[in-house]
Amino acid sequence: MNEMLKRLNDVNDVKVYSVFDEMFRKFGRIHPGHDLSELITYMEENTTIPEEGNVYVPSVEPMELTHIARTIKGVIYGGMPIQIGYCNGRNSTYNGFEYHKCSEINIAVTDMMLVLGLSTDIKHYHYNNDDATVFFVPKGTMIEMYQTTLHLSPIKVCDEGFKDVVILSEGTNTPLSPKEKKERDSIMNNIANRNVEDKDVETTLLLARNKWVIAHPDRKPLIDQGAYPGIIGDNKELYY
Repeated sequence: MNEMLKRLNDVNDVKVYSVFDEMFRKFGRIHPGHDLSELITYMEENTTIPEEGNVYVPSVEPMELTHIARTIKGVIYGGMPIQIGYCNGRNSTYNGFEYHKCSEINIAVTDMMLVLGLSTDIKHYHYNNDDATVFFVPKGTMIEMYQTTLHLSPIKVCDEGFKDVVILSEGTNTPLSPKEKKERDSIMNNIANRNVEDKDVETTLLLARNKWVIAHPDRKPLIDQGAYPGIIGDNKELYY
């Protein structure tokens, strides 16, 4: 891990920390000591990394039937329903950020990086990339990111890309129903018609169920999905 971390810091112009560093404490925590082999084996044998971009699958039934799934649901989420899926890909740029009204568990099936921020630093529905912090997550590590933590896709640290298990409250990241979209749009219109200085941040950024997203203006795929283009600064790329 130390050699990889040193290399990442040598080739990037931003500081890269380890999730085992004290800096990670305000964003989340490590969950050590769990047997993650069922999930990691499933990911290695049954999922692939796309040639370009990322693939995200919110819920995979065989992963949700593993022994560790019962532990995560019963202990980390206090018995609340969860979904277990994955994000695999070759992303290398910040692109934007999202947050949820629940913690997110990530299990690094491969080495990877995460770019993290705090939702409390969103000002007037904009966020400055310079306020974000980059972390290296070693293969086999299970982390929890708190609900106040801004994040998005992992970032690769090798040519082959990354594989990441993603665990969230059930229903997170699934599409809003037509009724929910209509209600959101109605609230946005009411706010727009009022003489107020600021928009409602949560209504403006709500993109899917339990998913609030702020995109870099250059990230057309996110904006085409309806994400608000509120990232300030360059869409930074990380190297390895």
